[in-house]
Amino acid sequence: MKLVLAVGKCLLVYKSTVYLSCTTCHQFILVCSVLQVNVPKTRRTYCKKCKKHQPHKVTQYKKGKDSLYAQGKRRYDRKQSGYGGQTKPIFRKKAKTTKKIVLRLECVEPNCRSKRMLAIKRCKHFELGGDKKRKVLFLFICRN
Repeated sequence: MKLVLAVGKCLLVYKSTVYLSCTTCHQFILVCSVLQVNVPKTRRTYCKKCKKHQPHKVTQYKKGKDSLYAQGKRRYDRKQSGYGGQTKPIFRKKAKTTKKIVLRLECVEPNCRSKRMLAIKRCKHFELGGDKKRKVLFLFICRN
């Protein structure tokens, strides 16, 4: 039984999990899952209305509730009514496992309050205003 010491050195990432290589037996040791994307709740960025950099409040964009009175929904409901079963194809071949994260930026200037959207990359885990990531010292016991 030997002690293995590593300072935040990732050698293999597989399915959102970090593995470290043991120097003596050359086997991979499970370290931890990859941390989620962490975005601060405020961001100083350009405001088009103020025409200068201002602090912005950051929130995650969420889709609103679908209207029952939109033309497509009214047409679909009319076609579905009565006998005859399902009239339109139901999509079942979903390819993506994640959605693109969209940030909603709102200017904190009292007279402005302008809002804009900012899309970031895809991620499985998203966190808004979490603790900052620090370099961690890992200590493991090698069984060989």
